[in-house]
Amino acid sequence: MSIISKTVEAPAKGVRMAIISNRMEGIARKMQNTLFRTARSGVLNTAHDFSCVILTADCELLASAESLPIHTLIGPDIMCQYVKKYHPVLKAGDCFLHNSPYEGDSHAADHCLIVPVVDEEGITRFFVLAKAHQADCGNSKPTTYMGDASDVYNEGALIFSAAKIQSGYEDNQDLIRMCRARIRVSEQWWGDYLATLGAVRIGERELLALGKEIGWDTLKDYAESWFAYSEDKMAQAISRLPSGKVTVHSAHDPFPGVPNGIPVNVTLEIDATAGRITVDLTDNIDCQPSGLNLSEGCARTSAMIGIYNGLLDHSVPPNAGSFRRVEVKLRENCVVGIPRHPASCSVATTNLADRVSSPVQRAMAEIASGYGMAEVGSIMPPAMGVISGKDPKSGEAFVNQIFLGVSGGAGTPISDGYLTMIHTGNAGLCRQDSVEVDELHHPLFVASRELVTDTEGAGRHRGAPSIRSEFGPVDGCNMTVIYTADGTINPALGAAGGGPGGLSDAFKRERDGSLTRLPGCYGLALAPGESVISVSAGGGGYGDPKTRSPEAVFADLSEGWISVERAREVYGLAITGSAEDGTLAIDIAATEALRALA
Repeated sequence: MSIISKTVEAPAKGVRMAIISNRMEGIARKMQNTLFRTARSGVLNTAHDFSCVILTADCELLASAESLPIHTLIGPDIMCQYVKKYHPVLKAGDCFLHNSPYEGDSHAADHCLIVPVVDEEGITRFFVLAKAHQADCGNSKPTTYMGDASDVYNEGALIFSAAKIQSGYEDNQDLIRMCRARIRVSEQWWGDYLATLGAVRIGERELLALGKEIGWDTLKDYAESWFAYSEDKMAQAISRLPSGKVTVHSAHDPFPGVPNGIPVNVTLEIDATAGRITVDLTDNIDCQPSGLNLSEGCARTSAMIGIYNGLLDHSVPPNAGSFRRVEVKLRENCVVGIPRHPASCSVATTNLADRVSSPVQRAMAEIASGYGMAEVGSIMPPAMGVISGKDPKSGEAFVNQIFLGVSGGAGTPISDGYLTMIHTGNAGLCRQDSVEVDELHHPLFVASRELVTDTEGAGRHRGAPSIRSEFGPVDGCNMTVIYTADGTINPALGAAGGGPGGLSDAFKRERDGSLTRLPGCYGLALAPGESVISVSAGGGGYGDPKTRSPEAVFADLSEGWISVERAREVYGLAITGSAEDGTLAIDIAATEALRALA
């Protein structure tokens, strides 16, 4: 082959790879849209707490569209491997229900449907997987987050290990009956199951059509090229960092089963020359009698999330190719490692996972100036709790997770914290509920939702402030709110000189208007006339607050996000005039003098 023909072939191959990559992402998006538009529970059709991915026949993550990172980076590959282990012969029309945290899934509440894409010759070409967080999964309490579960038996969820729920495109009615009998909102679950099934069948149909259109060999070559390209992009991104090694510490608040909290040690090593990063989580305590233990999928994924966040390079595709440049070291029976049955992993996607992701991105900030991030605010205040009760209008039971007010975004070297980040694991992809929609769907009244002044992590780029919200049941309804809040004691820490975010908090408003402070993990019973006040955790700041642009500080002051006192004392901003008469302005000379004293 001549030099000219080689030169022509390389760009052509790259163009073909880009086109097929977009086709794959498009298929994943079709799966996403199918699930979003047809799901029945609010946690899916409002909050968007689900993910859809495509994997190769070798169980390597290929495409994920806008899926939640904690659902998709690591875990789908392990789950597909278990499908192949338990079902060596796969056929068209098969579908498997899998939610075992001991075999790749995140936690029992995330029901996964896995379909092998089998061609006309009976060869498995791909897998498609849809993971949907359930409103109820059969736990012993009406919540999918059992933070106080002493073990999996106390947790109580139905757990399926690559169970064949369809053969020849027909449902296994035995499994359907099990779910309908155990899950409190069985009709809602049935609708969500059909929505998830529709998503994977759409993915299967589209991949079969694509294989017929361009050929399976072409798709196999594409996957190999895409992984190689992604690995190279990751190696390049790591090579721009300085080499170094650091150990950082974090801690989850005290909780039922862990009265002293859970300390977390994260050791991060960057080898820029080799283009590799290692995260060591082995120096941590054993699994605890609590629902906070991480599943293997969540432990590996949470470390990966911190790395992708800290690189600040969105051109690196998150797939099995770029994963090759990262090693996450875990050990068995570790609270942030590989759990042993019967340790409960009920809250594995959120609380302790964030106590791994955030320190990883903060560690990157310590090693590499201009990289990494501060810590994201901790998760799961009452406004992100699971509500349940009986609707006085219909007489029917309801169970659903709400997303009424959670913020937490961390400051970065280039931007302020994303206001509705929620937590590192969903990367801001879950959505805050509409007040009107929640009130329409459930017998609750939302009294207020507002940002809390002076709760942002101060910095050159500040963290997101806290959100305060208040809600309760309508007349004639008794409601239970179960939540598992972290960050009431240990705030989200800043990076590179940035300050911590505000703490999470919760109160019960009694009928007489008095307030009672609530613990971090609680099942709260509310009667008509009572309400719960939820305060989410603010995100940490990045960089010295006194290097923040005076204009940016003034904008936060004007919006009411910070007070005059905080603007002066923390950010070194002096002002003149008054907000009342519209003369408020920056005093440039006084600001320079204030900052010179720092």
